[in-house]
Amino acid sequence: MQENNPVHRYQKFWLAIGYALVSLVIYLSVTSHPPDPGIDVPFFDKIAHTLAYFAMMIWFAQLYHLKKQRVIYALSFVALGVALEFVQSFDPARRAEFADMVANTSGVLIALLITRISAFRLVLKKVESYF
Repeated sequence: MQENNPVHRYQKFWLAIGYALVSLVIYLSVTSHPPDPGIDVPFFDKIAHTLAYFAMMIWFAQLYHLKKQRVIYALSFVALGVALEFVQSFDPARRAEFADMVANTSGVLIALLITRISAFRLVLKKVESYF
């Protein structure tokens, strides 16, 4: 089991970074005036949603390799994305969009697919080996 789900030497540090990332996504989702990156690309908002949820899922997929753990995180992130969109509907400066929910879910699914490839499963373990 240890080989399939390795324990990281800096597990608490990696978790702190992961939960900081989740906190940042939550903050940016509920703030009335999120920062405007000034990027004029069609559908940039959807790309940003996909990247944010991709980043969260790929981070935790590095820490947890068992299928059950990854499914729990994936479902939690999808639920978070849906819930935050509904929360936005209560802010007059924001609006909930179904397309954002789809983008969030897409980010989670892409990360799950990428981390099934063995080369991407142990990135944090490789980083730890340098320290």
